[in-house]
Amino acid sequence: MSEDGARVVVRLDGVRKEYGDTTALDGVSLEIRAGEAVAVMGPSGCGKSTLLNMIAGLDRPSDGSVVVHDEDLGRLTETGLALFRRKRIGMIFQFFNLLDDLPALENVALAAQLTGVSAGQARRRALELLDELGIADRRNAYPAVLSGGERQRVAVARALMNRPALLLADEPTGALDSHAGEQVMDLLLDLNQIGQTLLLVTHDERMAQRCASRVVSLADGRVAGERSLERTL
Repeated sequence: MSEDGARVVVRLDGVRKEYGDTTALDGVSLEIRAGEAVAVMGPSGCGKSTLLNMIAGLDRPSDGSVVVHDEDLGRLTETGLALFRRKRIGMIFQFFNLLDDLPALENVALAAQLTGVSAGQARRRALELLDELGIADRRNAYPAVLSGGERQRVAVARALMNRPALLLADEPTGALDSHAGEQVMDLLLDLNQIGQTLLLVTHDERMAQRCASRVVSLADGRVAGERSLERTL
């Protein structure tokens, strides 16, 4: 629990990450509470993507600890980390990372099937999510014929498929035009307002103002500051 009694979903304690002679993260400590929307900002090369990878269990710290949803990621095997990501972490990427040879419905359903859910159950859940996100009519369309905004909505549905404790978004509007970007920002805001814990990496101050209640600034691999935001709705 945090000092205000809220459940802590993410806790980093003195996290350091080195790649050879390069230090990407240098003693980062951070907490994210349940239901928070936190934006991580900073210049290119400051450690934002490395931080996201640490929290997602895609990389391991050289020193320090990363605890997500009460699980110390440093104690998990590679297989354990993969299972943890599938069940507890939802990830949205800048360039969607959809499978080109699967239609939208199957792209979304696959996330649950990989955790052992039956194909029928997975498709039903996937269709519910696509309907909630306003693109159920595009369920049989392949990524190549979807607009950027539609592809990102499919990616969001896939990220939500296993009801993750934490939703991670890496520059989720970076590959979108302004209209599609606005739609995705509205969607992330709506998800957070119904209780989804959200961590997003962005260069876009406007997106942080729209979607986040707190900004963590990184510089040279360290936390350079934090500030609370009044959201711009």
